[in-house]
Amino acid sequence: MTAVYKSHRTRYLKHQPQHGRRLLQTLLYLILVAVGPVLAGDSLYGTVTEMRSADTVVLDYGAGQYELKLVGIDVPRAGPIATQANQFVSNLVLGKNARMRFEGRAENGQMRARLFTDDPEIGIKEVAVELVKSGLARREKGFDFNYGELAAAEKVARDAQRGVWASADLQ
Repeated sequence: MTAVYKSHRTRYLKHQPQHGRRLLQTLLYLILVAVGPVLAGDSLYGTVTEMRSADTVVLDYGAGQYELKLVGIDVPRAGPIATQANQFVSNLVLGKNARMRFEGRAENGQMRARLFTDDPEIGIKEVAVELVKSGLARREKGFDFNYGELAAAEKVARDAQRGVWASADLQ
């Protein structure tokens, strides 16, 4: 009888680490789901509830909120173009449905994302590209998306001498 007990106990102890590993995997999964998108390319739909600046908005996705910094652009912080940029983004997304695509985190931990309109009247537009195309922002030096959308938008604004490209000394 002792042999059976030891055998049963050995089997129990053998499976114990498996149980602990499974519990750990489950906990890690739950933590990742609770934290939200952590991998580049993850998307969320929500409503833009607040603007901190023309390139930083708050997206409410129902279960929480994220502060998003639009990736790939530089927006003036002061002056008439900054005011126009704020108004432009406000008209485009504030209080409206939008989709964000997570691109990574800045060194300070801030979420960097692409933001798209989700409006039946104007269709789907990328906010950063629209800002650059209108001349209210510049493309970050050396940065672009896969298909060169920001470079193309910047060329349109520069050729039309819109916004930041209106002054000859800024070209």
